[in-house]
Amino acid sequence: MLMPFCGSFPTYRPRRLRQLPALRRLVTETRLSVEQLVLPFFAVPGTKVRRPIGSMPGVFQLSIDELVKDAAQAHAVGVPAVLLFGIPKVKDAKASEAFASKGIVQQAVRALKKEMPSLLVITDVCLCEYMAHGHCGLVRPGDKTGRVVNDPTLDLLARTAASHAAAGADIVAPSDMMDGRVRAIRERLDKEGFADTPILSYAAKFASAFYGPFREAAESAPHFGDRRSYQMHAANGDEAVREVALDIQEGADIVMVKPALAYLDIIHRVKQTFGYPTAAYAVSAEYSMIKAAAANGWIDERAVTMEALLAMRRAGADILITYAATDVARWLKG
Repeated sequence: MLMPFCGSFPTYRPRRLRQLPALRRLVTETRLSVEQLVLPFFAVPGTKVRRPIGSMPGVFQLSIDELVKDAAQAHAVGVPAVLLFGIPKVKDAKASEAFASKGIVQQAVRALKKEMPSLLVITDVCLCEYMAHGHCGLVRPGDKTGRVVNDPTLDLLARTAASHAAAGADIVAPSDMMDGRVRAIRERLDKEGFADTPILSYAAKFASAFYGPFREAAESAPHFGDRRSYQMHAANGDEAVREVALDIQEGADIVMVKPALAYLDIIHRVKQTFGYPTAAYAVSAEYSMIKAAAANGWIDERAVTMEALLAMRRAGADILITYAATDVARWLKG
């Protein structure tokens, strides 16, 4: 803990410690490490599928064979973990493919764990990619407001999380923002023999304009209404702390703030208040904006990416989920 300043230091000149690269490295307060990185992937049915996502240069929808190749490349340069999203062949009103034993995510988990047992596989537990209407839970027939029916949705989320654990997922990560979903998932996991499977909760997930490119990538834009009835208002910080507290009480092992860069204050408050392992998700638009500006020659992509991630670490994030994880790992090694 820093001591309060209570006097003058007439001979102290901060610039003395900035003169040489080795000196700057010696006194660096916040460090990036490859061990902190998580790389998201979008899995789709088929083979040899590598479908570019127009708004996210360098990111693709990948069939499982291609996903395994890219995950192996990332793991080879030190990225320890991946986060899986699935886009099924068929969507319906009950998200049936989300918890199917041969669903796209379940297949991807098995393939990754078979090829790379040491790779940490985290699975996103949500229903929006699997719902015909694109919302994160069940909606009453004919209701076009976007209001999700909370409690009946919990059973589907718990079934989905358990199916991911049965496939071999190391961590399940509910992102839906339904009330009570962490408790429902914890109880289901424990009942089915997965008491040791951790839950990484999207505990403070905001209704953000920064998700635009993701909705193209995951094909998950809602067909009516919006998600403001279940994702958080961008103006609310105290509410975010309450949300995190609830998830911890229900059994979350790791908590997440999403998005990251526009919510550094929330990351800091969460870490300072709870001291729990805290993840920051550098979301799609954060990645895309840097890519677009770099493509125009306006910024240095590497320098800006690293500075943004350092800001998340400085705010208190222990885990950095970023689409740039493979590049960052290479830059850190270089």
